[in-house]
Formats: sequence, structure tokens, C-alpha cells
Amino acid sequence: MDTDRSASIVIGGQPYELILTTRATKEIARRYGGLENLGEKLMKSENFELALDEVVWLLTLLANQAILVRNLKNKEVPESLLTEADVELLTSPLDLAAYKEAITEAMFRGTKRNIESEEESLKNVAVG
Repeated sequence: MDTDRSASIVIGGQPYELILTTRATKEIARRYGGLENLGEKLMKSENFELALDEVVWLLTLLANQAILVRNLKNKEVPESLLTEADVELLTSPLDLAAYKEAITEAMFRGTKRNIESEEESLKNVAVG
């Protein structure tokens, strides 16, 4: 997987990559109105159960993106997708709190821009 765009976690003893894809971004926008509203929604959930539901949903979405990409490239041996129920059974609330950092890292890496400056041509450089 493209480690420049992903973050790694372990769920139930198995490693997973969290990756922000265009598809995941569309799903997040549909649910929250955009990436910019995501942090506010997670921090201001009305109650603990809703906050857990949102983290589980987001964790499942991002982990499944890496699985879907692998399945696209390896159609002969597709992996099963995670369900929210799987994530709930294989994690504890303490795990979910630790995964928030990986979610943030995956979101940051997925939206990061690599800006490169062009070298100035000699005609634009004053000589003298």
C-alpha cells in the first residue's frame, strides 16, 4: 500500500492500513458535509455512544479503502471487508481513542499537498 497516504493500525491482532481515498472523502462529505466538519462532529457528539459510533464508522471506512484497493489489484483473491460490527467486537473504547491519532494521520496524509517550487530561469535573475 502507498505508505505516503496511509496510517497503520492493528485490529484484533491483524494489521490494517487506513487510507483516505476520493471515495472515502465523498462518503465523509455525505455524512458530515465535508472534511472540515468531521473534527467538529467527532468532538461534539451528544453522547458517548454516538461518539463511539462515529469513530467506528470512520475507522471501518478508512480501513476498507485499503482492502478495496488491494481487491481491485488482486481480483483473484479478494479480502473480506471489515464491518462496523467486526470493529466493535475486536476493539475496546481505549483502542478507539488510540486509533483517533491514526485516523487523523491518514486524513492528513490523504489531503497533504507536496508543493515544489520551480527553479528560476536565468533570464529572470538579475545579474550585476
